Parts: sequence; C-alpha cells; structure tokens
Amino acid sequence: MRSFTVAERRNRLARRHFLAPGTADEPIDRITATLVGLHATDPATPYLSLWARNLEFTVADLNNALYEKLSLVKHLAMRRTLWVLDPADLPAVQAAASDRVADAERRRLIADVAKAGVAEDGAEWLTRATAAVLEHLEQHGHASSAELRAALPELAGTYDPAPGKSYGGQTHLAPRVLTVLGAQGHIVRGPNDGGWTSSRPRWATAASRLGASGAPLPAEPAHAQLIRTWLRAFGPATAEDIKWWFGTTKTVVRRALGEIGAVDVDLHGTPGYALADDLEPEPDPAPWGALLPGLDVTTMGWYHREWYLGEHRGQLFDNNGNAGPTVWWNGRIIGGWYQNPAAEVQLQLLEDPGRAARSVLQKRARELTTWLDGVRVPPRFPSPLVKAAWR
Repeated sequence: MRSFTVAERRNRLARRHFLAPGTADEPIDRITATLVGLHATDPATPYLSLWARNLEFTVADLNNALYEKLSLVKHLAMRRTLWVLDPADLPAVQAAASDRVADAERRRLIADVAKAGVAEDGAEWLTRATAAVLEHLEQHGHASSAELRAALPELAGTYDPAPGKSYGGQTHLAPRVLTVLGAQGHIVRGPNDGGWTSSRPRWATAASRLGASGAPLPAEPAHAQLIRTWLRAFGPATAEDIKWWFGTTKTVVRRALGEIGAVDVDLHGTPGYALADDLEPEPDPAPWGALLPGLDVTTMGWYHREWYLGEHRGQLFDNNGNAGPTVWWNGRIIGGWYQNPAAEVQLQLLEDPGRAARSVLQKRARELTTWLDGVRVPPRFPSPLVKAAWR
C-alpha cells in the first residue's frame, strides 16, 4: 500500500492549489476548474483567492469572466455554499450536489410559507411564485430581487426566521424563492449591482446567460466525475474528507470511489484514497508563503485539517467551522491576517517561521495592501484571531 507522509501531502497541496513558486501564472478559469470551484459565500473571497494564485490578477479579470465572457458562473452547490464554477462543470455539480441543496431549500420554504400564514398551501404558493419569476425574466431580462418583488405580487409575503430573537424580525420571502430557483439551475446570478466586496446580483434565466443545458446528468456519473476531479487536486484524502466536502453520504462516496477505481492508501497512519494513476512521489517545491482569505477553498478543503492546521483551529475558525484569513508557510497555516483602520494588511503569526520566511510574508502583506488600494475587506466570518485585533 502506498503511504503518504504529511510533508508529501503539503508538497502536493502547494503545486496543485497553485501556491508554490512557478504555478502562479495559470489562467483564472483553469485555476477554478482544477479546484472544482472557489468559495464565494463571502463576495470578496474568490477575488482574494485568485490574487493569491495569479501574480497578474485584477478585479476586472474575474468580473469579466463572470459577467462578460461568462467563462465562470456563481452557483449554490456543495454544503449549501455559493461557488464560482466553470460552466462546463455545472451539469455534474447540479446532479451531484445542487439538486440535493435545492430540495432541502424548497421543503424549508414551503413549510415557512404555511407557518407564516402567507398561504395555506406552501407548495402551491411556491409553484406560482417560481413560474412568475421565470416568466418575468424571460420577458424582461435580468432583474434584482427588489425589482422582482416590486413587479410580482406572487412574491409578496414575509416570515420571521428567528421568532423572539434579536436577529429575527419580518423578512421578505422573495429572496428565498430566487435561492430555490438558483439551486435548481433555472436562474443564475448575472451582473452585480454592487462592488466586488458586496453581493447585489441581477438574476437571469440560465438559458439566457449560458445557453441550453442539455439532458440532465444522472447522479452517479456526476458524483464519480466530480470526486475524480477533486481527488486530483485535493488527494490523497480520507472518505470523511470527501463526504464532508461534497455534503453527501458515505454510501455515495464509497460507490463513486469504486466507480473511478480509487485505491487504498495510508495517510500517516489513517486510511485514505488516491487515484490509481496519481501515486508518484511529490518532490519538495521551493519555499513558499501565501496569504489566503477567509473561506478560501484550500483552507476549507478537508474535514481532517491537522496535517496543515496543527493546533490553530480555535484561533482561525469560528464555532460554525468557517475559516478566517490565514497565513501559510510551506504547506502549513502559521497564523492569520487582517487590515488595520488604514487598510494596511497586518500579519498575526501564531508561530515563528524564521527570519527569511517572515520577510517573504511581510512582502506579500505589502503587496496585498497595494493591490487592495485602500479597499477594506472585513471577512464575513471573522476568526477569533481577527476579532482580537479589532478590539
């Protein structure tokens, strides 16, 4: 049985996640597709993730890919997370992950409509609402949530997501209708009315933005396709890593691993899996450092994170498992970063990597400060380490 050391897994991460020297000149579309997608629940995350992986990246590059070339698209998928994806992967993502998310969102919305007294039959209300949205978008083109709510009486209605709580209160149902339609693949996020650090999408039908989608992909081939791609970038990994990342079941994972011919490997004492044609030794890359944003796809990439996170989980992840901004050195997370009131990037090292490493990381902090050019990007899910700096 092939055995992988912690050091070798870190070496693979460096190259396959475009963080090692010599990997930072790939097109952003290829980076995104190779990693299966980029986290986008925090609107700024995919921009900062790409800055960390492409030396020439600009905000305009991703805006152009998302809103002009349409070579990338935002879509709700694995673990009910918003992703930036390659449209070519949408059929597999839809069948393997988004359909599951859409079904859960639909059932919750139907229950809340009835519970709030908006309609006695929540399913019928939702059917009318979704039909009205699709007809409006087909006739008038893209529109914001507020515009759709103003134009369509079928979207009228509010509910209280947290009765009796300070963060509760009456909330419009319309955005949840759009969430269901988006997760089902019927509509997509089009142009953004806000800046790159905010999310104010104008919705459009998927057909008008991306063209005909073709026949739906069956779930089992979709799982096999995505898990093969994921293992190429994130493997070797445990079955729990795969199950967690896709938000699926052990049965689905076992079936897909068998379908793609994945082989058993040893991960420094823990059972894992790798692709049968991907077992060659991984040489050491040159020393490297990176500043990754909160919810970055690499930081969030595995369920078992000790081999790259060490003992820093409590300071860099919130109680819900959301990662804050992180500082990496040679495949390990060694701290975090934040912006001070002057929008300067400040390092928060939890261990000392040595003078040479500190110099590299401080240079990257200055480069990110320059790139941000005064824009402050507070993470949507700040880590305890970031919160401590804000006090």
